[in-house]
Amino acid sequence: MTPRTQTPPTGRELEHPAPEEIRLEEVLHALSDPVRLRIVRVLAVAREDLACSGFDLPVSKSTTTHHFRVLRESGLIHQCYRGTAKMSTLRRDDLERLFPGLLGSVLTAADRQAERLGG
Repeated sequence: MTPRTQTPPTGRELEHPAPEEIRLEEVLHALSDPVRLRIVRVLAVAREDLACSGFDLPVSKSTTTHHFRVLRESGLIHQCYRGTAKMSTLRRDDLERLFPGLLGSVLTAADRQAERLGG
């Protein structure tokens, strides 16, 4: 998938798929990785945008960057620069409009799995 924005990016703006470009199979692929699912779970309960550097993930910085890029390009998250920090937020409204109930179901299932596995 080649992500695009509704207006061309300039400077430090990042490309995101427009809502009509978000595909179910891309979203499901992005959610299939445990690290990316963990990121989405954290963003789902966050009350504000979170800096990528603030996540405690069991992977290298370059792998973390890759995971955030997959989430952004699939349409699950929106990212923007605030100073030198890359801030992330869940695209909850877009996802709910496109795939009603999907995100909530995935998050509920992930929470139940975490409880069952003790993590």
